[in-house]
Amino acid sequence: MKTAVIGFAGSGKTELFRALAGPGALGIGRAMVKVPEPRLILLAQTFNPKKITSSEIEYQDMHGSGGSKSLGNRVLSEIRGFDCFLAVLDAYSGGVDPAFQQSAIEEELIVSDMAVIEKKLEKISQDKTKAKHLYDPKAEELLVRAMNILEQEKPLRLQDELCAEPALRGFAFLSAKPILYAWNISESKMGKFQPPHEEKGMGHITVSAMLEREMAELDDPEELEMFMQELGVRESALDRVIAKTYSLLNLITFLTAGEKEVRSWALKKGSSAFDAAGTIHSDIQKGFIRAETLSWEDFLKCRDMKTAREKGVLRLEGKEYTVKDGDIITFRFNL
Repeated sequence: MKTAVIGFAGSGKTELFRALAGPGALGIGRAMVKVPEPRLILLAQTFNPKKITSSEIEYQDMHGSGGSKSLGNRVLSEIRGFDCFLAVLDAYSGGVDPAFQQSAIEEELIVSDMAVIEKKLEKISQDKTKAKHLYDPKAEELLVRAMNILEQEKPLRLQDELCAEPALRGFAFLSAKPILYAWNISESKMGKFQPPHEEKGMGHITVSAMLEREMAELDDPEELEMFMQELGVRESALDRVIAKTYSLLNLITFLTAGEKEVRSWALKKGSSAFDAAGTIHSDIQKGFIRAETLSWEDFLKCRDMKTAREKGVLRLEGKEYTVKDGDIITFRFNL
């Protein structure tokens, strides 16, 4: 789960990244950030584990030379391998209109995808005459459909079914990836600024990057709580950024619990128990026998596995079971 933090020069991109990274930065411009998961606390109270582990999202601060009105070719090239984008818009300085910034970013992503498709269609055209055994009519059809969408100045994320076609997956189209726009506002505008309506694969959030960075640097929880109370802030914007990123990536959380560790795991919505097993370890997936599953709602009623078994709500599920958010799963496997 890799998220590229992008934005024009002066947008506050690096300030927001520093707030996200906190003390957990793994080097220049890269940080693994824990996804807030309050359900782990309740599990820990029941199992009293030696370790509590949260799922994480990797954020990468993308440095480029695009200036105040462009991301730059280098950034556009480097972000193709990421799963999601966090785009920071300057809505505090009064300089470039943040709505223009958003439009410009969308345009750059679209134009970059068009260039990729044009190059591939040229190759396909050559194959038609010079290497007919390599000609792929299905790929040509799909690419033409994608180009038609882009020519209407629409991002491919609006047609995610098209981009999920096997022939197109390898292109990693930029405009197909989910994107969260962070409108970086001044502290004085907090609670007063209303971001635009959201669209498919696109989210919006308001933050004060400088304020969030100052909050992230406070080591004392009590001092942080007092600071937030003074500002009238109930929830860190960073928690909302992380949760929103998680949602845009279409992820759910399943849980594992025992005396050694309670842990949350990220999984694509709609995935099977077999897929979930592979998320933990390939050996568990290979030797999969069954998944002992307890829904979060049933756990709240029972509070322990023994009671869940007695009440018959601890279910045995097979490989094809579709994992639900909050499921507590114990995998049985044989190596």
